[in-house]
Parts: sequence; C-alpha cells; structure tokens
Amino acid sequence: MNPGLCKPLPRAANVVSALEPGANAGLTLHSRDLFRQGSVVQIRHQGQTYQLRLTRQDKLILTK
Repeated sequence: MNPGLCKPLPRAANVVSALEPGANAGLTLHSRDLFRQGSVVQIRHQGQTYQLRLTRQDKLILTK
C-alpha cells in the first residue's frame, strides 16, 4: 500500500452520529466526504487493505 494514498478521516464537523431510534449506535460518514479526493478509498482492516470504489453508476464496490 502506498502511504501517500492514505487520507485522514474527515474532521468531526463532517461526521454524523447514527443515534436514530432503531439504528445501531455508531458512526455515519457521508460518501461525498470519503470520495472528495477521488473514486477509491483505501480501508485497512486486520492487516488487510480493502478498496471501496465509487462507480460511474454511483454504486459502491468493496474489494480485497
């Protein structure tokens, strides 16, 4: 993985807490903030790198 491709998460102003009734407590990130710099986001999970891609049809694809 290229360290130059890693971008910090958006600041708290761009993060919305998902505390609506019936929703799992957690963090909600808007895709417009994630993909502000391009159409691919690198995600590190348990030593593996995943890519979250935004397609031309405005769909999301997660690959290992």
